[in-house]
Amino acid sequence: MSGNATTIHHHAALLSVVEVSAPIEVTSEDLDQRIDSVLKRLHLPHGLLQRVAGVKARRMWKQRGDYLDGAAQAGTKALKEAGITPDQVGMLINTSVTRDTLEPAVSVRIHDQMGLPSSAMNFDITNACLGFVNGMDLASTMVDAGHIDYALVVAGEDANAVHDATIKNLHANSVTRDNFLQQFASLTLGSGAAAAVIGRAEAHPEGHRILRGVTRAGTEHHHLCAGDHNGMYTDSAGLLTNGLQLVMDAWNDAPEEWDWASMDRYITHQVSQMHTDAIIDSAGIAREKIPTTFPVLGNIGPAALPITLARETDSLSSGDRVLCMGVGSGLNVAMLEIEW
Repeated sequence: MSGNATTIHHHAALLSVVEVSAPIEVTSEDLDQRIDSVLKRLHLPHGLLQRVAGVKARRMWKQRGDYLDGAAQAGTKALKEAGITPDQVGMLINTSVTRDTLEPAVSVRIHDQMGLPSSAMNFDITNACLGFVNGMDLASTMVDAGHIDYALVVAGEDANAVHDATIKNLHANSVTRDNFLQQFASLTLGSGAAAAVIGRAEAHPEGHRILRGVTRAGTEHHHLCAGDHNGMYTDSAGLLTNGLQLVMDAWNDAPEEWDWASMDRYITHQVSQMHTDAIIDSAGIAREKIPTTFPVLGNIGPAALPITLARETDSLSSGDRVLCMGVGSGLNVAMLEIEW
């Protein structure tokens, strides 16, 4: 019996995928300066974020709440690219991790800002860094079933609050090297927004068919990464080891006839150079088939994967096979195949 949950899609197509960049660049050197006294006290070198994670820079919004504007802008841009008007949208799914309040759903603000119709259902899906892939999968299922004609999936992420909380925590005199390393991954996070439109393939021959996918749960590892507005704590070694194992279990358990080893492009969630290298080595994927954005954008949570895909669209040709794949804290894995 397979350990994967499998979905097959028959009528769904990706009509557009776009990004909206946060305007302010924050380099890893900038962050090093903010924790200079901590690094000196713990006898740690500057440049760890670049050397260990491969993250040179990330983007930030100008002020709190801009991530909502970014998500709405991305949604509007995606609709325009797809040639769809707001009144045609049947469902809006917000997949961001970032939220300022527990209630209401983040989706309602984006729905309102975009002027979507009252008939467009809207809600949040939160599943760490895999939310956007889960959102595309669910949207495709709704299109397949004939419940909606068009779905809009969005994510707007803001890492500034987590950065500020982490830096404040690191300056505590009680922080040890172990404490530092547990919070180190938080500083790789970045901000940005993305959106995708999914519609009926028969009505859009120019669209990109969403074919099939798998998910797999390894929730016994839910303790490896936990975060809130006060900071994020990560067992980086445990997350890498167990996350990679879960990815490979899902990869090896996918039907052999799908031939995922011969994709033209692999769009992975953007974590670090170590994670990228581990997937390349374990799955035997050619390095040139895995584009990376983490060196200049950091880890933008659920928005990272669609932003990376958006940056690849001009280099993809009709008939190319694209596999979106990644692992999110929890642990959960999701993979979704798209025919360009």
